[in-house]
Amino acid sequence: MSEKKHLSYPVSPKNNQVDDYHGTSVADPYRPLENPDSVETKAWVEAQNKVTFGYLQEIPAREKIKQRLTKLWDYEKYSLPFKEGKRYFYFKNNGLQNQSVLYTLTSLDAEPKVLLDPNTLSEDGTVALSGTTISEDGNFLAYGLSTAGSDWQEWKVRDIETGIDLKDHLKWIKFSGASWTNDSKGFFYSRYDEPKEKTKLEDVNYYQKLYYHKLGTPQSEDLLIYNRLDQKEWGFNGDVTEDGRYLIISVWQGSDPRNLVFYKDLTNPKAKVVELIQEFESSFSVIDNDDSIFYFRTDFNAPRGRVIAIDTKNPARENWKEIIPQATETLEGVSILNNQFVADYLQDAHSQIKIFDLKGKLIREVKLPGLGSAGGFHGKRHDTETFYSFTSFTTPGTVYRYDMVSGKSTLFRQPKVAFNPEDYETKQVFYKSNDGTKVPMFLTYKKGIKLDGNNPIYLYGYGGFNVSLSPNFSVSNLVWMEMGGVYALANLRGGGEYGEEWHQAGMKSKKQNVFDDFIAAAEWLIANSYTKPAKLAIGGGSNGGLLVGACITQRPDLFGAALPAVGVMDMLRFHKFTIGWAWTSEYGSPDNQEDFKTLYAYSPLHKLKPGTAYPATMITTADHDDRVVPAHSFKFAAALQAAHNGDAPALIRIETKAGHGAGKPTAKIIEEIADKWAFLVRTLDVKV
Repeated sequence: MSEKKHLSYPVSPKNNQVDDYHGTSVADPYRPLENPDSVETKAWVEAQNKVTFGYLQEIPAREKIKQRLTKLWDYEKYSLPFKEGKRYFYFKNNGLQNQSVLYTLTSLDAEPKVLLDPNTLSEDGTVALSGTTISEDGNFLAYGLSTAGSDWQEWKVRDIETGIDLKDHLKWIKFSGASWTNDSKGFFYSRYDEPKEKTKLEDVNYYQKLYYHKLGTPQSEDLLIYNRLDQKEWGFNGDVTEDGRYLIISVWQGSDPRNLVFYKDLTNPKAKVVELIQEFESSFSVIDNDDSIFYFRTDFNAPRGRVIAIDTKNPARENWKEIIPQATETLEGVSILNNQFVADYLQDAHSQIKIFDLKGKLIREVKLPGLGSAGGFHGKRHDTETFYSFTSFTTPGTVYRYDMVSGKSTLFRQPKVAFNPEDYETKQVFYKSNDGTKVPMFLTYKKGIKLDGNNPIYLYGYGGFNVSLSPNFSVSNLVWMEMGGVYALANLRGGGEYGEEWHQAGMKSKKQNVFDDFIAAAEWLIANSYTKPAKLAIGGGSNGGLLVGACITQRPDLFGAALPAVGVMDMLRFHKFTIGWAWTSEYGSPDNQEDFKTLYAYSPLHKLKPGTAYPATMITTADHDDRVVPAHSFKFAAALQAAHNGDAPALIRIETKAGHGAGKPTAKIIEEIADKWAFLVRTLDVKV
């Protein structure tokens, strides 16, 4: 019996909705599914999950996969330690805890004390810690909580010595951290006006405002620092400089990496906000300051990044001074430690760390354990001690202590995972996209692979928003490789791997380049005898979900299975929900006639063709996703099931009490991955 006959899909709610876009009539029959709270949508979700989970439960290998995931996942995971005042802090997960626990200790060899355990805040682990910041004196913790994966946060304050929360309770915060003043009496944060309770997960978010909260006072008394009623799309990040003198206000607009930079002198109560960088033309990130001189990492006249100094007393562009020039590698981030710049570069999508003096002279390159990703090197201006983590596809996140004076790394925390990394190998290949562009791809697999065209492959990509994908360890991918699978990671245009030019080559009117790069990766894997279409699965989340949706609608013949997660599938209405308007800087706007032509040409929802045999597909989303609203996945699933004319399953898995992915409890993550791999084991005919 074929899968098609075996599966009976629920009837999807429809209407006769037709919209006019610049003279083009576009039907949107599944518009009713945009309302997540309607009776018919809720019934549809329940019916779809019944079909999907029924299908997954029949896969014999699923329980075995889940058990292996659970066993491998059960190892201690440590974050990097950091210091404020006279205390150290770090996060630790014992292995299978739903959320990591925040600890504090007076010295690195002292007995740690639990400061905040998010696992105690809900029975099912769906309340997550979404932000933390420690006061300058090390006495107070401000922390953000999100419920069921929502982007909405509530912030509270805890006395670190007693472990007791103060009365401070801040609400309607989204896309914001908190930054303490040096006197530890309060902090800056950004919030939106209170939304309507019934539609808070769908309503658009405009007019963010920057506030100062004084400890011990109600939120209603918070001081408004900056807002712009003439700029509804502007958002504000407020950060206090290490010397405590300035509040740096980074102004963002949508998802565009280009920003403005304003500042306010905190030593003068009457000081006005000064607009230093006044045009959205480049990215500017403040590293630190020497009195009136601000150091920036920027891509201004340097698409791969450089370090410049701007004296606020002489801020004209002709007075800007280059400290570290643009390199062949991409400059991802910079910090100052031991009065030296620590520069984090990407070289062909893997980490390279260089240290310079404050005049820009190279002191040394940090020797890393291998081809992978390094993160950390945080701390205060005069710290001689810092920490960094290193990870690769076969190296779990390992923490090193680094001596800024001697340049020596010493092992600090090494996870113990029940596998032998020597059984696996990673290689980086470069392939040509259809326009000749050279694109890198990492391949990781068990040693001794046979290039006979029969290997099951999971090809992953993102390709957007200036996001760089570099090597990282994943228990999920390890289980896939243990079953004989190959994990392939393609560094597509639209990402940040090669700087802003690489990003811009995959956005707006050039978005098709991203899909072409991914399709070319699949074709390279087939041409080089790693796999064949029937054994090739593709996956990606959010913008990567759009990538998967676009590729299966453009080349349904090329793939055996597809796993689009929380994807942007309706490119004509994405800007009408929550923060979706912010993505028009990346995708363009359907309200613009030229952008509409581009978006309509690849929008996954609108490119499905009735009577086509599509690859086996399992769409995943969550009922509380207020980043990419679930309507994208709901409508795409309904349309796919109606158009599909093959034997392969077309399923949607809808997580409940979860959001876009951040803060998802460990138990839910393991369940979802077990379902994902079980689906591929069955549809790609993987022998387990």
